[in-house]
Amino acid sequence: MDGVKDFFNLIWEFLRDFGLLFNETLFTLGKSDITLLTLVYVSGAIFLLFFLSGRFSRLLSRSILVKYTSSPSVVHSISTIIRYIILVVGLIVIVQTAGIDLSTLSILAGALGVGIGFGLQNITNNFISGLIILFEQPIKVGDRIEVADIKGDVIKISARATTVVTNDNISVIVPNSEFISSTVINWSHNDRNVSFRYNISVSYKEDPKLVKKILLEVAEDNSGVLKKPGPQVLFNEFGDSSLDFHLRVWTTEYINRPNILKSQLYFAVFKRFREAGIEIPFPQRDLNLRSGFEQLKSSDT
Repeated sequence: MDGVKDFFNLIWEFLRDFGLLFNETLFTLGKSDITLLTLVYVSGAIFLLFFLSGRFSRLLSRSILVKYTSSPSVVHSISTIIRYIILVVGLIVIVQTAGIDLSTLSILAGALGVGIGFGLQNITNNFISGLIILFEQPIKVGDRIEVADIKGDVIKISARATTVVTNDNISVIVPNSEFISSTVINWSHNDRNVSFRYNISVSYKEDPKLVKKILLEVAEDNSGVLKKPGPQVLFNEFGDSSLDFHLRVWTTEYINRPNILKSQLYFAVFKRFREAGIEIPFPQRDLNLRSGFEQLKSSDT
């Protein structure tokens, strides 16, 4: 019995010393004593805050907000902003419940401000730019954009950067400040309908009305070309060796694959032109060799 009693006493002393270790003051922050238990609580609470806020944000975007709007950009913006609000409020609550003196944070905020002014200005710039993008929505998730020689679809807008996927399925991480300080082409800012203009040239001996008829038929037969607004054929100019036309079409399906639509139309146009006997000319140049022949003739004599 004495051995068992000594064993339990040993365990009790170990737990007591272990508890004292957790409650031992590591350092003082203002009027608050920071212990190991405080650090463990703050670290665990912050981890849970980020984890739960992320789960709640995904729940909002996938199950709740989709019932009220069909726009993925609106869903993404609302869920992201709500998550930021939860994180800010949650951090304040964690600091207060941990017993940390908030009055000392003013000193830390001043030091942080100096650090932001020097080393963190790019991060802060991108974060503020991200908030502007979420509120003003110059670009949205699902938009087709061009920025800094990058063409692709926006799939994610985060606090620091925006993810753009190109036609080659390559994800490009673009800092948010690029969308505020640079010129951005948004192909689908108003809607997904965009127009493309393709150049077609024929020989001078061809009938422009027949060319127009064939081009319109080719465009109307393509399932990717919209019926409203319909395709148009513009007689652009009299070229050096050809009659030049513009085939203008509208599409929604090929907004991110314009070259695919161009290839389809060109294949069909070539086939129809060959069937109709319409000639597609090649550049021609006339060379004047009269002066050269005269010099050659005079030298022979």
